[in-house]
Amino acid sequence: MNETYLLSVQHLSKSFPGVKALDDVHLNVEAGKVHAVMGENGAGKSTLMKILIGMIEPDSGNIYFKGERVAFHSVHDAIKAGFSMIHQELLPFPDLTVAENILMGREPVVFPGWINRKKLNMASLHLISRLGVSIKVNRKMKTLSVAETQMVEIAKAISNNAEVIIMDEPTSAISQKEVDILFGIIKDLTARGIAVIYISHKMDEVLQIADTVTVMRDGKWIATQPASGLNKEALINMIVGRPLDNIFDKKSVPPGEVLLSVKALSGDYFSDISFEVHAGEILGIAGLMGAGRTEIMRAIFGLDKIRSGFIYIKGKPVRIKSPGQAMDLGIGFISEDRKETGLVLSSTVRNNITLGALSICSNNRFIDKKKEAKIADEQIRKFNIKTPGRNQVVNYLSGGNQQKVVLAKVLLRNPEVIIFDEPTRGIDIGAKAEIYKMMTALAAAGKAIIMISSELPEVLGMSDRILVVREGKISKELKAEEATQELIMEYAMV
Repeated sequence: MNETYLLSVQHLSKSFPGVKALDDVHLNVEAGKVHAVMGENGAGKSTLMKILIGMIEPDSGNIYFKGERVAFHSVHDAIKAGFSMIHQELLPFPDLTVAENILMGREPVVFPGWINRKKLNMASLHLISRLGVSIKVNRKMKTLSVAETQMVEIAKAISNNAEVIIMDEPTSAISQKEVDILFGIIKDLTARGIAVIYISHKMDEVLQIADTVTVMRDGKWIATQPASGLNKEALINMIVGRPLDNIFDKKSVPPGEVLLSVKALSGDYFSDISFEVHAGEILGIAGLMGAGRTEIMRAIFGLDKIRSGFIYIKGKPVRIKSPGQAMDLGIGFISEDRKETGLVLSSTVRNNITLGALSICSNNRFIDKKKEAKIADEQIRKFNIKTPGRNQVVNYLSGGNQQKVVLAKVLLRNPEVIIFDEPTRGIDIGAKAEIYKMMTALAAAGKAIIMISSELPEVLGMSDRILVVREGKISKELKAEEATQELIMEYAMV
């Protein structure tokens, strides 16, 4: 055992029914350093982190912390030892407040059984303020956006005074401004000797913030190298085992008729929104966290109430009061949170794919199981979903394959207007390339695509036009050829 490392993992293995998730993995993490762990979905990263935080136990291997062998049988054991984790799939208590979530189990008390609400809120406000965001600590978690929930989870992690903080895709739902704030916090943490294990698919971020990078593939350790000696091309080769040329591969096509237009649309979180999107076009939507991007699209899809304004489909005015009406009018919506609103995690791949189009799987009032199975198998092949079969429970698929199930479900109805909200959030570089290729093919087939993304390279690489949203209004429309990251940020912030 090398005691120069704060944390050392040796010969760790873990199997689940039919899958070897980890195979003789090792990891050495230094105090005061950022150690990035990268790999495609299904590489074993999340399984390794769940073992380190005490959620599951390994089949074999050893973990050493500060030179001593440790074995965590619960999350409580890991937290008590000095570990904390920000999960990729957010796990808040929705009916409790922001403050109650941040200091869960560590609430200040007046006397046993009575929480000191004033101290609770003040301590939580201090932690939230450190992140440079404005979130009222007495709000219930269920009222927050995904991005706001992410920031609360970060505040909760740093409040534990941990010596090892695991960050699993911490920037997947926040804007560049919040990323910069987070990186400042990480530098402050490492300066105090805290080790950060940073899991991300965003190579630019990893190369910017990490000291060391470990790459995993198919449950195995592939390589560990200093970040200073790596570039994106080398990382891609290590992660997928092959080069990926021109990941965006965007091919513009001449725009067709206007399929969707909105005029002077206003709701609870946006006002006076007007734009149009053509057949064959990818319209990018950029902006900071809380700018109103998702809320605009939710209203168009009938999920949120419209206060005033008009929606037109192929030039005809329509009133959309529910998602069912929106789908009947040819609108598809891929939500930003596939786990919460895109999938029934406890159900099968087959049931998830056909859930939104049961009418095409049925004979009169009853579902034709053979027809449903055939349709599911066709979608699995079409979208290259890696699954043991149509009856696999969706919760056991990787993030990239879960996202493909969502796409297969939404596109089964053959919508003409497709809204993608953070389409590649939390998925690996290989799955991203597949989704970009799919979006390009849909546009080439005459679909109108609206893409909301917090990743500016994605917005720039895939969009024909870009709308920048700031404080619930469109602050600027940019042509693809004139847009830059700096220009988008200027109109998003000023």
